[in-house]
Amino acid sequence: MNHYLDHYLNYLAVERGLSKNTLDAYGRDLARYLEYLEKQKIHGLEKITPAVVLRFLGTLKENGLSARSRARSLAALRTFHKFMVREKLVKDNPTDQIVAPKSLSSLPKTLSTVDVESLLASPKGEAPLAMRDRAMLEILYATGLRVSELVSLKMSDLQLDVGYLTAFGKRSKQRIVPLGEAAIGALREYLQHGRPGLDKQRGSQFLFLNRSGEGLTRQGFWKIIKRRALEAGIRQSITPHTMRHSFATHLLENGADLRSVQAMLGHADISTTQIYTHVTRERLRQMHAQHHPRG
Repeated sequence: MNHYLDHYLNYLAVERGLSKNTLDAYGRDLARYLEYLEKQKIHGLEKITPAVVLRFLGTLKENGLSARSRARSLAALRTFHKFMVREKLVKDNPTDQIVAPKSLSSLPKTLSTVDVESLLASPKGEAPLAMRDRAMLEILYATGLRVSELVSLKMSDLQLDVGYLTAFGKRSKQRIVPLGEAAIGALREYLQHGRPGLDKQRGSQFLFLNRSGEGLTRQGFWKIIKRRALEAGIRQSITPHTMRHSFATHLLENGADLRSVQAMLGHADISTTQIYTHVTRERLRQMHAQHHPRG
């Protein structure tokens, strides 16, 4: 049934305009599903029943997938079968009555302001790569960009004279994000003294370049932030998204309103942004418990 999957992914890419990362995630979940159907010798959409879907979800649990991962897989199956019904390739959606596995809602992991300052100061020296890393980390904390948005930035996306950049988020949605003075300063230093040594007059359109003068990948930046965190003496596990979480949490802790944070993060639904209000409340609770005489 792989041709059904190709048809569906093409629909997501062309008609719904989903990003490559989202398409890859859907593709992995659905490929695993189709592989299971193949092993069960189920070769037609009409033979897929709710019981078949439940058994598949059961195998995911047996293989150690978390409730959140299983819920994401079910979401992929649900939209896949809904599309098959829409295309009149089958009558019923076998996932209609299946409830997603419940998971304990975990709060986003953030850095303290002290750890953020240590991380931002970790790329030392005047080498092009140090200037690049300083600029990337400053931008990440100043704007809350997703790592895919960060590495996709082009020279034309910068408007440093007026203090903002243009980011392209999920489904290629464009948003304007302000930059702080520290980020602008780090960017100017990188553009004047660091980037020319990496670009070597090749004229790359990408803002952040690797040693070969090519645009950085998500994986490349992942390695950079891990290394810089170690240099900064940060013991907790850190990912590029940790900086996004820290950006939002620190804004709210210092009085920013939820709608403004939603706009800067590029969240379509404010309920996604509201998780950060739980983070700030939890931090207050911990501070009370730690410092109040009867905490």
